[in-house]
Amino acid sequence: MTLPLTVSDEVRALAPGFTHLAIEAHGLVNGPSTEASSALLDDAARRLAVRLDGRAPHEDPHMAAWRAVCTAFGSKPSRTRNSAEALARRALADGGLPRINLLVDLYNAVSVARLIPVGGEDLDRVEGGMRLVRATGQEDFVTVAGGAETVEHPDAGEVVWCDGAGVTCRRWNWRQGPRTRLTEETTSGIFLLESLAPMPVPEVEAAGAELAELLEKFSPGARVEVRAPESAA
Repeated sequence: MTLPLTVSDEVRALAPGFTHLAIEAHGLVNGPSTEASSALLDDAARRLAVRLDGRAPHEDPHMAAWRAVCTAFGSKPSRTRNSAEALARRALADGGLPRINLLVDLYNAVSVARLIPVGGEDLDRVEGGMRLVRATGQEDFVTVAGGAETVEHPDAGEVVWCDGAGVTCRRWNWRQGPRTRLTEETTSGIFLLESLAPMPVPEVEAAGAELAELLEKFSPGARVEVRAPESAA
């Protein structure tokens, strides 16, 4: 069954140029990072450097748009950067991109190379559908701090992804909770690519096609479905 994904009217009003594309995949094979996935991350950093042409990541028009919308719901984008900007900064730094696991490496590579926030959730850990909403401030976000599980609550008005059990990602695409993240045991996943104007929809589609191709390459036989982009415009 296809996982339901909905965007609230309040989020659409906040960001009328928002578009998201989902890729649902079953029969995935995950595991530790490999030489091949590591090479993809290195190549993504090279592609990013060409794209930026000497600019800082936040100076890219797409990243600037994310900073503006995050500021609009009360976030501080220089402290809680969207996932693509945060990864881009690491890609350009001496330490480079982290190696997490095979599936995360794949979507991080696409995110960095194309400067678009991409997230992945384990479908078997998602309860019900997923919704992008403005938080009331009462929702639970289960995370880990100091090595121990703890429950946080988003700020009122903050944009969050959530499912039937609580918040899965805070500040739109800033911090994912551990409950639904992709682990080495993951076999089914939902991957979300998120964009704002001025990124053209065909560019979002190209990013989705690249990620789908990588998923099929690294998990031969997987069933990979790319959904048509959904725009808030």
